[in-house]
Amino acid sequence: MYKVRFLPMEKEIDVLEGETLLEVIRKAGIFIDSPCNGNGTCGKCKVKVLEGKVYNSKASKAITDEEIEEGYVLACCSKVIQDITIRIPQESSSAMYGMKIESLVGSKKREILKRAKDQVLNYGMEFVTYVRKDYIELSIPNKHDNISDVERLKRHVRKTLGYTQIYFRLPLLRRIPQLIREADYKVTITHIPRGMGKTTIINMEIGDKTSRLFGVAIDIGTTSVSTCLVDLYSGELIAEASSGNAQMKYGADVINRIIYSTKINGMEKLNHAIINETINPLLYKMYQDAKVSRDEVVSLVAAGNTTMSHLFLGVYANFLRMEPFIPAFVKAPFIKASELGIEVNPETFIYLAPSVASYVGGDITAGVLASGLWTSDENVLFIDLGTNGEIVFGNKDYMMSCACSAGPAFEGGEISCGMRATNGAIEKVTIDKTTYKPTLKIIGEGNPIGICGSGIIDLICEMMLTGVINRKGRLNKDLNTDRVRFDENGIGEYVLAFKEEYNLEKDIYITEVDIDNFIRAKAAIYSGVTTLLTSLGMDFTNIDKLLIAGGIGNSLNIENSIMIGMLPDIDRSKIAYIGNSSLMGCYLTMMSEDARRKLEEIANQMTYVELSLEPGYMDEFVSACFLPHTDINKFPSVRERFEKL
Repeated sequence: MYKVRFLPMEKEIDVLEGETLLEVIRKAGIFIDSPCNGNGTCGKCKVKVLEGKVYNSKASKAITDEEIEEGYVLACCSKVIQDITIRIPQESSSAMYGMKIESLVGSKKREILKRAKDQVLNYGMEFVTYVRKDYIELSIPNKHDNISDVERLKRHVRKTLGYTQIYFRLPLLRRIPQLIREADYKVTITHIPRGMGKTTIINMEIGDKTSRLFGVAIDIGTTSVSTCLVDLYSGELIAEASSGNAQMKYGADVINRIIYSTKINGMEKLNHAIINETINPLLYKMYQDAKVSRDEVVSLVAAGNTTMSHLFLGVYANFLRMEPFIPAFVKAPFIKASELGIEVNPETFIYLAPSVASYVGGDITAGVLASGLWTSDENVLFIDLGTNGEIVFGNKDYMMSCACSAGPAFEGGEISCGMRATNGAIEKVTIDKTTYKPTLKIIGEGNPIGICGSGIIDLICEMMLTGVINRKGRLNKDLNTDRVRFDENGIGEYVLAFKEEYNLEKDIYITEVDIDNFIRAKAAIYSGVTTLLTSLGMDFTNIDKLLIAGGIGNSLNIENSIMIGMLPDIDRSKIAYIGNSSLMGCYLTMMSEDARRKLEEIANQMTYVELSLEPGYMDEFVSACFLPHTDINKFPSVRERFEKL
């Protein structure tokens, strides 16, 4: 048994000989970024050994000889063989906390939310919660009226509210005797009418509490989780909370998490991470901010991609990643909150937005509901840019969807100094065309520690326009600047921030390999859009609107995205960012039974296109692996700008 001490958190635990540092760090309850889930390929789980030694079980190209000399090791490749002290670098642990996540608060975001709500109302749908609250005064028992507490309650509900069949479960039954007496037989019941004279009582409170009724909407993203607390009477958002998805420590992408779920206790750990380490803390933060009790929250709607939905419910997901890619379910049953341990009223039914296919999930159906695509006479292209890339094209008459294998690059994965949009991430970049010196905009306004997806888009665009790289993504060896350098193998890199400039432990840079990885990611989006339109006999001229959703859109520069060939070169006035459409869709579903039915209709009507089976898709993808494209005539505005350089 050895002791492992962690800095800067000043924590120490006992571990067995031979355990990997990655598992030891997880056991200690410390978050460390590990996008590849311990395969030794991403290099994000670097730690510095300050005292003692570890056994390096395998070599990895993700760590340099210089870093090894400075005492750095990859946690996933290092085993404990003696007492050690290690330091967790800020960039390794920052992914979970301080994430810059889209808020629904603020005038612009509330305007988007209002527009989504108005679309529901204008379509003739009711916008009112299905949950009811009623204040009742029970008769006080005496020797002439000595029926049971439950029969007394049922008698009053039948007489005053008109229901003939009243149901409730054991947890509420256990509270009734003391509660009604403490309340002097004056209580408020929360119940869900079920039609045909039936209702189910899910909560009981002392006195008249009919003015308070709340629900929660949750967007379960692969990288981040966003929640909002809603007043079910007014429809107002009264609190919000967001954080990274704690499942990130088991892998950045859905494939790595599915693989981890098949290991011993893997599913339990993933399920615990999303519910107990992510969702419940967010709920309690909102309750504290809004001064709301758990039992007052009686409605919950959640959405996630198909894998996240499986892992949220603890359903075996391994067949999702194997051909022919079959999910266990696309529409989940109603589930009691108590079955999952979600900290809302235990009797609350959880509604999970339905998926379409293995790689088009409930987050997309909820997003389409919020986008209004289903009401449009015009052709709308909907792109969700997150850890995965999902695309929907259509209008009120039809909807086609596909998923792109973009990989984790948009979240900073597979990039040497890449990171998610957290404090310290470079989110915007410009480069001086004379000195080649970059100007950086950093989340949190502190020193940079890495670069996130929107920053990488800006960086690659600026490098292309200033001649730092060519259209293949290769660095120019003839530039008179120390920011471009090459190693002994001829692999080049561009330095965004020298460690001396910001008092960093190491330089922040992007390599030609990083650029190539990102070009493939942007090519996946563009070729996905092209192939989906081609399957319908259409092209970019048929796009009347392009709506962008997802986390990267917070700081996404539309012009730069077109310049590098990620988005089609269309009239910019057609393009709009609509924020966290998945969370908005959950909100609409929670507030309107009509909207919930429309959501299920959307899921049923959406046709899924498997890109890998489409003729010409790989040719489209290869052609798009260029800046902006091998055929620059597909990007006339970019061609014109190049001609002026």
